[in-house]
Amino acid sequence: MSEETLALEVRNIVKRFPGVLANDHVNFTLRKGEVHALLGENGAGKTTLMNIIYGLYHPDEGEIYINGQKVTIDSPHDAIRLGIGMVHQHFMLVPVFTVAENLILGAEPTKGWTLDLKAAREAVIRLSEQYGLEVDPDAVVEDLPVGVQQRVEILKALYRDAKVLVLDEPTAVLTPQEVEELFVIMRQLKERGVSIIFITHKLKEVLAIADRITVMRRGRVVGTTTPSEVTEQDLATMMVGREVVLQVDKAPAKPGDVVLSVQDLEVEDERGLIAVDGVSLEVREGEILGVAGVQGNGQTELVEAITGLREIRSGKVVLGGHEAPDRNPRYLIEHGMAHIPEDRQKHGLVLSYPIADNLVLCTYYKPPFAKGLQRNEEAIEENAKRLVKEYDVRTPSIFTPARSLSGGNQQKVIVAREFSRPVKLLVANQPTRGLDVGSIEYIHKRIVEMRDQGAAVLLVSAELDEILSLADRIAVMYRGKIVAVVDADKVTRAQLGLLMAGSPAEDVLDKEAVPA
Repeated sequence: MSEETLALEVRNIVKRFPGVLANDHVNFTLRKGEVHALLGENGAGKTTLMNIIYGLYHPDEGEIYINGQKVTIDSPHDAIRLGIGMVHQHFMLVPVFTVAENLILGAEPTKGWTLDLKAAREAVIRLSEQYGLEVDPDAVVEDLPVGVQQRVEILKALYRDAKVLVLDEPTAVLTPQEVEELFVIMRQLKERGVSIIFITHKLKEVLAIADRITVMRRGRVVGTTTPSEVTEQDLATMMVGREVVLQVDKAPAKPGDVVLSVQDLEVEDERGLIAVDGVSLEVREGEILGVAGVQGNGQTELVEAITGLREIRSGKVVLGGHEAPDRNPRYLIEHGMAHIPEDRQKHGLVLSYPIADNLVLCTYYKPPFAKGLQRNEEAIEENAKRLVKEYDVRTPSIFTPARSLSGGNQQKVIVAREFSRPVKLLVANQPTRGLDVGSIEYIHKRIVEMRDQGAAVLLVSAELDEILSLADRIAVMYRGKIVAVVDADKVTRAQLGLLMAGSPAEDVLDKEAVPA
């Protein structure tokens, strides 16, 4: 391959952290105008490599070439100057700034001596229309759903005229419809000569959008291939180093008594508008109730109300026959509720705490982790060592702060904590978001095991495949209401898609089922 056809090349990149060889003599090429997917398990070294390319880390060894010229990238400023843009897995946005202010941060247009916010707004509108990324330039970022925040991140890179665009798990927070919109944008960018590195765990997406695929495992490149040469199963095996079961294996449910009862629930969003509108549902022991819906239809507010994180306007949430006093999360935890939150960094972890402390956030005051006011450090450390090994959390130490972990490993810490105590009700909101195929296989298996042991499971997921494969019954939410509750084995993917888009249930479910 001639240097003229390469937008980017890295040669023999090595990066070491204490106790970890994150990149082990990695070689990688990116052609001009191609989508090159980069796959690997959590902790395989993908994000480290991209952070080196973007100037956030310095390699211990190796070289980087842009358009055939050797370059030194000491900072993101250098990367941006060289035409490299990066959309990070965890958003790099200022929550209290507007969309327009975030877009121009670091590249502010001026009019004389003053900031030209009018030009910034016009840039947002122009780029939004050009790429189909609709977003309000005056909206404050912290008030936006995660899917819209993702759009802002992409717009930021486009505003800086990136010729090499790194997308690190860009679809982890997107609905299936938003993913298709993103793919349209990626194809448009490719046609205009932009080169894209696409990091994801979703194998179907890779086969749908990538021109080439490189797989990393434990810091090394194990192979480069094309979608026409491999299947999902082939890629999964390359990533994990063993055969992976991609289909969930579960016996029919044996539902028992009602564990969770939601009755005529009304909940407001941050703007004071009704987000959950008269929702009633029940989850029984020994079953998984999946909640399907396009993001932004009240699922987040429903889960937060059930778990005591959001005030209820009217209605009831009853756990095990009892209504929680004062909607106290500790009461819910002590009465058998486990919660995997949608936003792992905001509601799932204390990022500055070490892994060991995060693994006992729900039980730190109880034996064996405490005796009165005295912490039992030995028990806390033994618990952390056991769970880190059992859940394959990739970390150099149990004392590593949670913020230092990759997104997938942060998710594993939360799952390990929530699954490692007695659970009557599991509320799982996007439980496998950002996880690799091996971790997804493991967590799906554990969720089914919890169901089979008698726990009730409320599963909220934007992944239709996950809902269809795990759930025994499916409740579809649309504009804050439950518009249908169906048995998972009696509904197709196509029917669910119509219900999620607002088609009346009587029109969809009365028709003969069409295979998904």
